[in-house]
Amino acid sequence: MLARNPYSPIPVFSLCLCASVPLSLCAFVPLCLCASVPLCLRGQDIGEPVNPQTIHIPDTLTTDFLVIGSGVAGLRAAIGLAAHGNVLVVTKDLPSVGATEYAQGGVAVALSDEDEIAFHVEDTLKAGDGLCDENAVRVMVEEGPSRIRELIDWGAAFDREGAELAFTREGAHSVRRIVHARGDSTGHEIQRVLLSRAQSFANVTRLPFAMAVDLVVEDGVCRGALVLEEEGNRLLLVGARAVILATGGLGQLYLRTTNPPVATGDGVAAAHRAGATLMDMEFVQFHPTALYYTNAPQFLLSEAIRGEGGILRNLAGEAFMRRYDPAAELASRDVVSRAIWSEMQRTQSSKVFLDLTHMDASFVRRRFPQIYATCLRFDLDLTEDWIPVCPAAHYMMGGVRTDIGGASDLPGLFAAGEVACTGVHGANRLASNSLLEGLVFGARVAESAAGRPARAAGPAGLSAFPFRTSPPLDPVLVEKLRAGLRKGMWNRVGIVRDARGLMEEIEELAGWEEIEAGNYLDRRTTELKNMITLGRLTTAAALNRRGSIGAHYRSDFPERGEADRKHQLQRKEAPEASFVAV
Repeated sequence: MLARNPYSPIPVFSLCLCASVPLSLCAFVPLCLCASVPLCLRGQDIGEPVNPQTIHIPDTLTTDFLVIGSGVAGLRAAIGLAAHGNVLVVTKDLPSVGATEYAQGGVAVALSDEDEIAFHVEDTLKAGDGLCDENAVRVMVEEGPSRIRELIDWGAAFDREGAELAFTREGAHSVRRIVHARGDSTGHEIQRVLLSRAQSFANVTRLPFAMAVDLVVEDGVCRGALVLEEEGNRLLLVGARAVILATGGLGQLYLRTTNPPVATGDGVAAAHRAGATLMDMEFVQFHPTALYYTNAPQFLLSEAIRGEGGILRNLAGEAFMRRYDPAAELASRDVVSRAIWSEMQRTQSSKVFLDLTHMDASFVRRRFPQIYATCLRFDLDLTEDWIPVCPAAHYMMGGVRTDIGGASDLPGLFAAGEVACTGVHGANRLASNSLLEGLVFGARVAESAAGRPARAAGPAGLSAFPFRTSPPLDPVLVEKLRAGLRKGMWNRVGIVRDARGLMEEIEELAGWEEIEAGNYLDRRTTELKNMITLGRLTTAAALNRRGSIGAHYRSDFPERGEADRKHQLQRKEAPEASFVAV
């Protein structure tokens, strides 16, 4: 007998670890875990609630593998796990809504005749500014070609020149190695193929419009997650033999970001509260060129534009990049972002311009159709106008510390993609390595998680497990606090930082600790809670690293500092961060 998830076209099978009992998402069998599980909420056991108002008893559900997130890493993990048991993919919005869909430029992969694995490794290490884990880099680069060929076998239509793949070049790449789809819609194409592949497995189930609130930890092992369904604010307690975080980044911490609205760092915050180690949280990459125009979205203008010959100009019309780096527009992202920031400060302007008017118009329209069409909606023509741009928060190099198999130091918890930190990006991600990272480590995390043994049935289910909520906050106040946090992070923990600004941000966030300590039954407030946590951790890490490396630049410590070639670790139990050698 099958029960059908009303949100998903895929049948929902029984997901209990100890019995094959059919279930639906509105009538659950008991979760096979001990009833006295300490749930990692607010970094405290639930027996120590902060200002509790209501006790909720969540419904329970079990599966073999719980994947939280449906971007490139989460979907590739789900596909790999399908051969080993039932997989539940939880996603905060529709499965297609996320950073993967937004990715324009392409995937960096050593497949062209002029390229070699060694060249790609070297470029990645150089961009990472001395903080890359070379073993992780080699894994990504060496396994990348097979992952791209796999996508092609599954139906991915990458752009071609004749019968061969078409390659372009982006900043800090020594050769043309970026494969792309429909010009500037690479992420959309990869998302389409992975979703189609995942849906072909009857034992891979989707649960959209559901947010992972926190992780369930028992005896030092991650056993599942507490999930909040948006419809009706209903709680589910999902047990699994392995939990895979693939929740993406935290760009929404910043006033300007290229990230989608769902990117509030929920997975990193939940992992921290559960006791997993975080690494290198100070390294936030700012993309140099996001559209800056009245009433327009902060739309990304792909780095590939500069790779094809686009020129950055300041308010006076000067091409300024050679003043900052011999590679000019093809310098690494951190260099270009800081150069733009410096020009904006020097000219007292809120923007610079990206100039493509010297390029062949038909080529521009064909190569960048999505960007061209989007700019036209705001009366900007890529072939005729200088396009106003400003940097925006784009990618988190830090995150949940994992090995190259995606395992965190909390048994049962795995992570892949932007939420994870293997050290593959170091202090500054090389352009177009992110989709490759998701594909390679998404496949690897599936192999690792599949090796987790199924847990024997416990003595009782969790049907009586309580979740204590704090009083709801005024929605208007929530939105004001979110806006204030994002403005503070942009102004004080942005492209250029100093001790004074970082201390001011820490003091401001400390005043919101009561909100951070609460438990809420709505998405926006829970996201705010996570944003406060991550703002505090990111700011503390930036203050603690008294030196400038990669995307982390301290105007008061412009040299590399004593922590050169060291990763920074943060743990819930340890009040002070620690450094370990690369």
